[in-house]
Amino acid sequence: MAFSSSTTPTVAYFSCFNTFNEISSPLFKPPKLPLFWPWEKVKMGPLSASPMGFGTWAWGNQFLWGYQESMDSQLQQTFNLAVENGINLFDTADSYGTGRLNGKSEKLLGKFISEIPGQKQVQNNIVIATKFAAYPWRLTPGQFVNACRASLARLQIEQIGIGQLHWSTANYAPPQELALWNGLVAMYEKGLVRAVGVSNYGPNQLVKIHDYLTARGVPLCSAQVQFSLLSMGENQLEIKNICDSLGIRLISYSPLGLGMLTGKYTPSKLPRGPRALLFRQILPGLKPLLRSLKEIAERRGKTIPQVAINWCICKGTIPIPGVKSVKQVEENLGALGWRLSSDELLELEYAALESPQRMIQNIFQTR
Repeated sequence: MAFSSSTTPTVAYFSCFNTFNEISSPLFKPPKLPLFWPWEKVKMGPLSASPMGFGTWAWGNQFLWGYQESMDSQLQQTFNLAVENGINLFDTADSYGTGRLNGKSEKLLGKFISEIPGQKQVQNNIVIATKFAAYPWRLTPGQFVNACRASLARLQIEQIGIGQLHWSTANYAPPQELALWNGLVAMYEKGLVRAVGVSNYGPNQLVKIHDYLTARGVPLCSAQVQFSLLSMGENQLEIKNICDSLGIRLISYSPLGLGMLTGKYTPSKLPRGPRALLFRQILPGLKPLLRSLKEIAERRGKTIPQVAINWCICKGTIPIPGVKSVKQVEENLGALGWRLSSDELLELEYAALESPQRMIQNIFQTR
């Protein structure tokens, strides 16, 4: 195929695909375009991550998410589909998994990574962000290093992408906080993690730990916080501003509000288990927001969850919606490859402010 001198290389490149689509032969399949291009990956310290990651809180959690070991093959298909579509960021924690299944999420991730079909390069490209619980018996940096080594063993990898503190103890055990911070420093200096991050840190504690780590020569790579159209209060926006000013990447957990922003539930149609109590309290006050999400989704040819996740991406965060089925991965992948307009962002944020209910914040969230 020849191009005229007036056609730019970029236009010519995409013109090829337009031509391909016009070919009617059933034997010819046009090449599949990626959901995002390599230059659209997000930098997090030394790491390069997909614009959206996936959370694995449900993997091993029987109490809230109804996990059963018979689901493992489905979870592996879920993981493989995500990787095949360019997702390389997976968030987990050493406390994920209930009762005897504690640590199950990390174990499953380790198994799935080791069994990825194809090149070793795909495995090496995966970024695991795991969180270490601030259990009351973890009182020294050495105990956090031991926790990190235990996670490495469950994950079957030599180095963790991002080692994160799961929560701060500033609200209830301030003396333990310094041990947490020094534990991160030790993990980093020993080469057990490529980067470090925090979770559930409020603006004040975030600045403090950033300054402390910087003085020790350890860059703070990321901060996880509940951030969504259901959770965009002053605290979240202040954290986002601090992250932007200090070069910290904000990771949005619960971007779908535990499922309340999927459009699948109503006050008369609630999920099973403990979530029903929360949904019954909050859903009735979300009509303006859910209506706006639905209207934009219909105009865009998208689904409500895809619009809600895309909002997080447009705000400069990395959302990590939880997944436990192939269907959820397929739907969430539809949040990539496009962006809401500035008018649509304002429409959604206005509708969120008009909705009287807000998401309940994590009890460990600090100021």
